[in-house]
Amino acid sequence: MPGTRKLGRPTDHRRAMLRAMVTYLLENGKIETTVTRAKEVRPLAEKMITLGKTNTLHSKRQALAFITKESVTYKLFNEIAPKYAERNGGYTRIVRTGPRRGDGAEMAIIELV
Repeated sequence: MPGTRKLGRPTDHRRAMLRAMVTYLLENGKIETTVTRAKEVRPLAEKMITLGKTNTLHSKRQALAFITKESVTYKLFNEIAPKYAERNGGYTRIVRTGPRRGDGAEMAIIELV
């Protein structure tokens, strides 16, 4: 199946959920979520960090258009991205934590390396 996973949601809801998750990940450093959602968040978060490494007005505006909190964008450009200046990709890690109690969904923690 090429392209992105639909996660059982309409496009606007799915996009809003992923934006919120990326914002939360950049703000707090890690999220506990399902494996499928973590796999969808990873490329978006890595793209934001790569934008942060560029540090131009254009990249700041692109990041502001996606990240829902201005303070998180500031943190991305001034704290997170400089930390990964020497690293070419692979800024996040997904660690599986086992099934969720209740519905048995496979859970994982996605965190910044």
